[in-house]
Order: sequence, then C-alpha cells, then structure tokens
Amino acid sequence: MGSNLTKALIHCGTKVVGLDIKTGRNETILTAEDYRKMTVIKGSVTNYRLLENILTGKKISVVFHLAAEAIVGRCHNNPRRTFSVNIEGTWNVLEACRNSKTVKSIVIASSDKAYGSHKKLPYHENFALAGTHPYDVSKSCADLVAHAYSHTYGLPVCVTRCGNIYGPGDFHFSRIVPDVICSSLANKTVSIRSDGKFTRDYVYVDDIVDGYFCLAQKMGRLNLAGEAFNFSNEDPISVLKLVKLIYILSGKTPDYKILNQAKYEIHHQYLSSAKAKKILGWEPHYTLREGLKKTIAWYQRYLGNAKK
Repeated sequence: MGSNLTKALIHCGTKVVGLDIKTGRNETILTAEDYRKMTVIKGSVTNYRLLENILTGKKISVVFHLAAEAIVGRCHNNPRRTFSVNIEGTWNVLEACRNSKTVKSIVIASSDKAYGSHKKLPYHENFALAGTHPYDVSKSCADLVAHAYSHTYGLPVCVTRCGNIYGPGDFHFSRIVPDVICSSLANKTVSIRSDGKFTRDYVYVDDIVDGYFCLAQKMGRLNLAGEAFNFSNEDPISVLKLVKLIYILSGKTPDYKILNQAKYEIHHQYLSSAKAKKILGWEPHYTLREGLKKTIAWYQRYLGNAKK
C-alpha cells in the first residue's frame, strides 16, 4: 500500500519524504527513477525524535501514516511489538505533528478490524471500536488516540478504515489474494485456513490511494478534522467464492483444501462507504473482477521476471 501511494504522489509531482524501517528494498513496485525523485529515511515510527526532526527539517505539510505491524498472525505471536508499533507509533506521529508548524493535514490508515465484531452489518463509522485480539485492539486504540489529538488539540487528522486491500505490489504472500494468485499460477493447491465461509469486502489498491488523496485535499476545506471514513467496494464475498473466482480468472480449475483451523478472526465483516461517497464524493472505480484481473496480470509479470 505504501509503495502504491508513494508512486502516485511522485506521479503527481509531489515532493515525497518516506520513513521506512528498511531502505533499498528489493521487493517493491518503486523503480530506481522513483527513488531518485524521493527521500527515504531509515527508521521507525517508534522513534519520536526522528519523526520530529523529519517534520521540522523537511517542512512536511501532509502526513500519511501507513506504518503498522499488519500481519494478523505475527501480531498474535508478538503483541508487545504490535502495540508498540501500532499504538505508540501512532501517538508519536501525532505528537510530532502537534509540535510542527508546517503540517496541515494528517491521514491515519486504520482498518475495518478496529470495529471488532458486530452483529449488524455493514459497519458504519459511528459503530463502537471494539477489537478483541492484538491486531484489532491496536487499531481500535490508534483510532481513539487520533480522536483525542483532534478533539483535544485541534489537530487536522482523519482516520480511514478500509476493507481488505489487494493489488500489485503486495509481497506479503501469506495474505489470501497473493497466496491464491501465486498458487493458481503455479498449479498448486491452495490451503484455506478457515471453513471458507468467512465474509469480507476487498478493495483495489488504486481506489484506496484515490480515497487518501481525496481526504487529504478536502480535510481542511470541508472542516473534516476528527472524522473517520470507511472505504469499501460494498461487495462482500466469502473466502471460498473469492478463491474460486481467482482460479477462474487465472484460467485454472479451482484447487483448494479446507483446513478449518482459523482462530481469532471475525467471521463476517464488511463496510458501508455511504459517508465517503456523500461527503468526499469518493467512489471505487474497480469491481472485484476488474481489480483481480489487473492484479493477476501483475503477478504473472512479476513471477515471470523472477524466474529469469
């Protein structure tokens, strides 16, 4: 997600300064030309002084906070790191912004997981934040921290809560979309950890980037500080149906096995984007089929080049 946003910012001619725990990544969609047009600083959002120095030294005006420990299984195994990066990292970013004289808008990337589990669907922005497991709780807490900084200090910050983001450049192959695509292209059987009936919505990465841009641009003009916005294509689908669709779009016969071993996951979760549509004028441009076709084509090229 971060690389896609960075690439879009560069394409718009924006001066980009990125903070990353790694520099010179091999697995990225950014090109050597992209890197020449941006500044990458090695470090973590857990380092407050570094954040403060970057905002002051580079005179940053717009902040997109996307840094997170985002793999659910890893979060479960290491809750201390999860809470440090996702919660402390968020208040560090916001505190540094509060002490900055140049920051005009801040977009915090949260998640639909911040809502926890609710019987009523789809989720709306006024639903309680009720995470119960490490990743979910870290997002609930980070949302509340952002809310506090906005309403207590008048900080120009908004929160985005998105469905499952997919698309080119996702190198976390444990996630369902890249896992199934790579398995289908390699003629391998994909393992479904759940019973296949879990329901989610999936949003193409370019639509999310558009949402972030739109929110950052309109935040001050529409006085949106302190607001949260859901971004979703509002087309929920079960895991099993998604797996079958990816195989079919790859031109392959669906090949999967149900493990039914998933733990600590919400069974049914999807979002309403009515608020983003009404206030921001945001609409997803890609259907699930269209987004998956573009994503499959990208992984075909990526895997083909990797073999050379």
